[in-house]
Amino acid sequence: MNINKSLPNMHKRLYILLCLCFSLILSGCYYSHPNKMDHWAANGEGAVDSVNFYINHHYWTGYNFRSTDTLSLQTAPPLAGLPDYGAIVNDTIAINSHDQLVVARVMYVPADSTDSVWVKVARDQLTQGWIHESTLLEHVVPDDPISKFIYYFSDSRSVYVLSVFGLVVLFWLIQSVRHKRFRIVHFNDIPSFYPTLLCICVSGSAALYGSIQRFIPATWVEFYFRPTLNPFNTELPLIMALFIASVWCMLIVAVAVIDEIRRQPDIGDNLSYLASLGGVCVVLYLTFTLTTPIYIGYPLLLVYWAFAVRQYIKHQPSHLLCGVCDKPIPHKGRCPHCGAMNK
Repeated sequence: MNINKSLPNMHKRLYILLCLCFSLILSGCYYSHPNKMDHWAANGEGAVDSVNFYINHHYWTGYNFRSTDTLSLQTAPPLAGLPDYGAIVNDTIAINSHDQLVVARVMYVPADSTDSVWVKVARDQLTQGWIHESTLLEHVVPDDPISKFIYYFSDSRSVYVLSVFGLVVLFWLIQSVRHKRFRIVHFNDIPSFYPTLLCICVSGSAALYGSIQRFIPATWVEFYFRPTLNPFNTELPLIMALFIASVWCMLIVAVAVIDEIRRQPDIGDNLSYLASLGGVCVVLYLTFTLTTPIYIGYPLLLVYWAFAVRQYIKHQPSHLLCGVCDKPIPHKGRCPHCGAMNK
């Protein structure tokens, strides 16, 4: 089979398949919310339609937050703090960082030019008060491990990227001094398909993430407020289920990669290769999350997948190990490293 001649046809087939899958994904992008006829929608001043508020703001009374910074709550209801409703009340209550808060009530105040939505939150029976929704959401995170991970990972992304690249450069220098060569996926790879598969999973997951951020950001916000790790959850839109499944696939393949690297004979080479693989994955993640929203990422993804598979087939890494020195050998017979015979 001539790989060079088959690549254009492969590109066309993959492109058509991707377009069909993308059309199917967009047809089921949004969460299905209940539209109950008996939901609370009082007619009093400041009343809030509970279902509409939940759909648009992704939370309601009884929802738990965790503060990420100090907050100041107003003890009196917001209506009493406006000039139209009498004297301004300045009594406040301080909330410390990492305190758990529960939403007790939500109120609309159209006369407030800063933020018309006020939220009453409570730390305990004696510590509760009112605060603008915009101020609240800037200083809290949903009290869920997945939401916290998303919050802190997004906030510290640049630190992680610099750390990974620092490790890559460090181990690259060590490797260059020790062996005058550098093992890296796609070019001087280890005898395993798992590193290539991991890069394919990371790039695909990053493209899905970029698509969600570009076309349906509200779906990502809903997931942030009510996350799940179950891709088979019937309440999840199809694209979110695919994204969660891709993350699980990425984690499983990463474990397989670490196990394959552990079997390699030289621990120095293994650590440098693992660092370089992490750097490649970070580059792929940033590339496709940034290029997918501007549509360049889709053809680029197809080109990269074809390139990754082609490089793996082209280099044909050996999957055989010498029974004496445990180093890779191209075929059965005499080992080029130690001279032992392998049958």
